[in-house]
Amino acid sequence: MNSSNDVNVKSNVKQFDTDVSETGSYAYTADRLSSQFANARISKAIADIYPFKGKRVLDVGCGDGAYTVEFAALGVASIHGVDPAGVAIEAANARAKRQGVQDIVQFSTGNVYELDPLLSENTFDIIVLRGVLHHLPDPARAVSNLENFPGAVLILEPNGLNPVVKVLEKVSRYHIEHEERSFTPGTLRKWCKNAGFKISACRVINIVPFFCPDWMARTLRVFEPVVEKIPGLRAIGCGQTILLAKR
Repeated sequence: MNSSNDVNVKSNVKQFDTDVSETGSYAYTADRLSSQFANARISKAIADIYPFKGKRVLDVGCGDGAYTVEFAALGVASIHGVDPAGVAIEAANARAKRQGVQDIVQFSTGNVYELDPLLSENTFDIIVLRGVLHHLPDPARAVSNLENFPGAVLILEPNGLNPVVKVLEKVSRYHIEHEERSFTPGTLRKWCKNAGFKISACRVINIVPFFCPDWMARTLRVFEPVVEKIPGLRAIGCGQTILLAKR
């Protein structure tokens, strides 16, 4: 599963490995209040949108495994995480062992464009792509490559309709170094439909930015339930799109 094709791997993979080497985790999985709030909201949305209990899950672009190990608590039969960042995979395996879930949660280096060997050797019910597509050199091709996968696909991406997200992509050092970008919900739907999937659910969620000050995180969290219920405000105010596609 380890790819030597540089066309399929962007330079941000080295940046993510550097993050883990220097701090032990990715910046957005670190113990920061805004990250805690944002990740908790995203994880809840993922848990609510699909019945994971008893399912076999493939987590593509799993990074340091912080999100992957959460699936053990949802009662999955098994989950396998893959990521091209080797240092991150080492951290992910260590995390699974620390939490005592290594029998359910497995990790290996791998590339989203080269999943065929893994898919041919294993039967998965759902593929999860949490915050992955916007880091890829060709996200549309990554989704297209799943056209023969018979299960469901769950995609979580920054909301490309949010003006603050678009500004951060241009001015934030973190966003520039990690080559962050975002796509509209309509674009995600189109990619899935082109790969032969039917959209089962598509929502926009969360108004707490990952790296905002604690006071802002606390304030925004109070208003989050209200913003998520107002269609127009929700579309431009929420930071992430979550989409579930099925055959």
